[in-house]
Amino acid sequence: MASTTGAGLMARTGFDWLTVELEHTPVTFETAATSFAIIAAAGKIPLARIPWNTAENIKRVLDIGAFGIVVPMVNTKEEAEAAVAGARYAPLGQRSIGGQLHAANFETDASTYYAKANDEILVVVMIEHVKGIENAEAILSVPGIDAFFIGPNDLHNSMGRPPVFESDHPEFVQGINHLLELGKKHKVPAGIHVIDAPTAQRRIDQGFQFVAVGSETGMMLSKAGEITKVLGIGGGKQTAKY
Repeated sequence: MASTTGAGLMARTGFDWLTVELEHTPVTFETAATSFAIIAAAGKIPLARIPWNTAENIKRVLDIGAFGIVVPMVNTKEEAEAAVAGARYAPLGQRSIGGQLHAANFETDASTYYAKANDEILVVVMIEHVKGIENAEAILSVPGIDAFFIGPNDLHNSMGRPPVFESDHPEFVQGINHLLELGKKHKVPAGIHVIDAPTAQRRIDQGFQFVAVGSETGMMLSKAGEITKVLGIGGGKQTAKY
């Protein structure tokens, strides 16, 4: 949700990190900046899923206080290299110098931030297309990739299947296992988006180390749906007047 109140509440639920979603939501950079600050102040890690893999998007979210980026639809080695370059200062990359919010969230001064940011900023690339699976060996060999993250909905869609979080479709299962093995080979932690806690635990047991569980919007709607189902309201039935 495009809500700093939501960010503040979620930052106190016990999750180690929270991703502010800018790819598929109405979240503005201003809302994101405040959310990053709230999450960091609560002692959690604020990450940003950027709208697309561009140097501008990467620079903006890092300059306004994100501790790391999740980069969507990385399908080639060159796209992975571009993500790393956008997140690193020279001589490792092309990120430009400026801003104050990043240093404030790390509770340090700007000069210290500039000196240490290349070591601290997390770069996660999303492998969520069959093209990404085909090029995964090259993608995961790029220096500076800290983790990769599987987007199941887009991955299913690229396979000509309905977008879902989980399925037994052989191509999907084989793709997941292939990526997990490549991650181990290149020592790049594997991540994936799941719908609930039992699935998260199963993926952790499988070897995934960077697991996102649902979203605050999904959690809200799921709980509301559970309540209305028990009460027998909604779904075409007349709702209570009081």
